[in-house]
Amino acid sequence: MALTIRNASRADLDMILDWAAREGWNPGVDDAPAFWAADPEGFWIAEQDGVAAAALSLVRYGEDYAFLGFYMAHPDYRGQGVGYALWTEAIRRVGAGRIIGLDGVVAQQDNYRKADFSYAHANFRYGGLVDCKDPPGTELVSVSPVHVPMIVDYDRRFFPAPREAFLREWLKPLERRQSIAMIRNAAIAGYGTIRTCSDGFKIGPLFAEQETVADLIFRKLAASVGGGQIYIDIPEPNAAARALCDRYNLKPVFETARMYRGQVPDLPLGQIYGITTFELG
Repeated sequence: MALTIRNASRADLDMILDWAAREGWNPGVDDAPAFWAADPEGFWIAEQDGVAAAALSLVRYGEDYAFLGFYMAHPDYRGQGVGYALWTEAIRRVGAGRIIGLDGVVAQQDNYRKADFSYAHANFRYGGLVDCKDPPGTELVSVSPVHVPMIVDYDRRFFPAPREAFLREWLKPLERRQSIAMIRNAAIAGYGTIRTCSDGFKIGPLFAEQETVADLIFRKLAASVGGGQIYIDIPEPNAAARALCDRYNLKPVFETARMYRGQVPDLPLGQIYGITTFELG
């Protein structure tokens, strides 16, 4: 049987997101345009005799960093080495000289270590029904194009590399995705995004310099969708993020292992209350 590995098309990305939804990964319903904007050559397909058999993303952020996600094989092709062949080839083509991050299922940690990935910390997805009121005050604003350059600069301290192309698409206000920023003294003090997912709503990112700011942004985001089933992915070392989840009765539902090939980035985990996505970092 002939195995072909190629860059995914934009239509293929829709298929990959559909696969992810079927796997229970709960992607956002409008994720594709922002994911594609991050790196149009960052998505990969392995085809067996012309049929899509496995997928993977290896999205490049500049010359020094990339993030690996969406690693999965179609159920009809599991256990046949197709996924591993795709993994090997994508990293060979894209990963040379780059630090690579990933959020892997805990059971696969040993396999990732064999591929020279080192464990950094656990991430947990929390979820639950949230019912909170819109907080008062004028410092919380809906993100508009005028705020984007400020947020791009602010975001840089929380992510291992610049990601302006992704953020310019991600921060566009949509019916099913919106972002809130805290602006104090003409500067960003925190921001977050909430989006409609296959199941409920997901908050990510949620970055803030103070716990009180993170709490206000969380409440504003949850209130903006009328509450309901809310999910947020937090780095386990951030005790304040765990406390926030406890306050709003969110419970852990899923765990990943954040791992890196190469030097582990020095990120302010204590100010990261919500990871942007498990798929793109």
